Amino acid sequence: MKGEEDEVIQKKESSLYKTVVPIEIAGGNLRQFFVYLGSITRFSGNFFSNLGSRPIEWTEIRNQCEQIGVSSMPIASITLLFVGFVFAFQFGFTLRTMGAVPYIGNVASLSILRELGPVFTALVVGGRVGAGMAAELGSMRVTEQIDAMRALGANPYKKLLVPRILAATFMLPIVSLAASIIGIFGAMIIAWLEFNLSPVAFYKSTIRTIDFGDFWSGFFKPFFFGFGIALIGCYHGFHCELGTAGVGKTTTKAVVNVSLMIVFVDFLLTRIFSLIW
Repeated sequence: MKGEEDEVIQKKESSLYKTVVPIEIAGGNLRQFFVYLGSITRFSGNFFSNLGSRPIEWTEIRNQCEQIGVSSMPIASITLLFVGFVFAFQFGFTLRTMGAVPYIGNVASLSILRELGPVFTALVVGGRVGAGMAAELGSMRVTEQIDAMRALGANPYKKLLVPRILAATFMLPIVSLAASIIGIFGAMIIAWLEFNLSPVAFYKSTIRTIDFGDFWSGFFKPFFFGFGIALIGCYHGFHCELGTAGVGKTTTKAVVNVSLMIVFVDFLLTRIFSLIW
């Protein structure tokens, strides 16, 4: 009897353990998320507190604008060009079965301008820029260059953080708009070559479809994406673990968190803009 009771007790403990462990893991992950969110929020205070500090680092801002904006144009343009190809190709087949080929321009231009253009541009540029910032600043932290700046009386947040966030915030909308136009152009090429929809008809349907709300919805999102990309990249760079392995880890974390931030903020802004426009 005693052996049977012990066996029953062990089964109950095992069942309780299997129930408690997933809850404990989920609670731990949730706690880490809020700790990370609080750290990012506190870190953003360093940007706003140094935003108006004089003198302004115009040279560094210009360099960052070139790296983030000009250098990202080729990869963003090529990505959106093929997004336009694929999107028009897939929707063209669907619309052709319904006899609605003239509406390819409406669907493709609206989708690219409002959602696909800003999101794909942010993901491509975010992976490139976020990883670059995290790796660069992480290397500076590992080699104690940031500590040396503090020892010399310089403010690393003013010299390293502010220019990167400003450049990313104001350059990403420009890159996104240019890439979206190229994506719409790619959709027009496929509509012309594959579905015999003339560029003039595609252009007219695009103009009739896109209104003020659509344009500003796609143009405003990259401002938030750019701010978040630079903030996350710089945060991981400033908090990089010491050692060469730490640089690799912080770069990976930056890319993953940037991607998650983009899809979450995109959903949030889409919901907000749907209420406004």
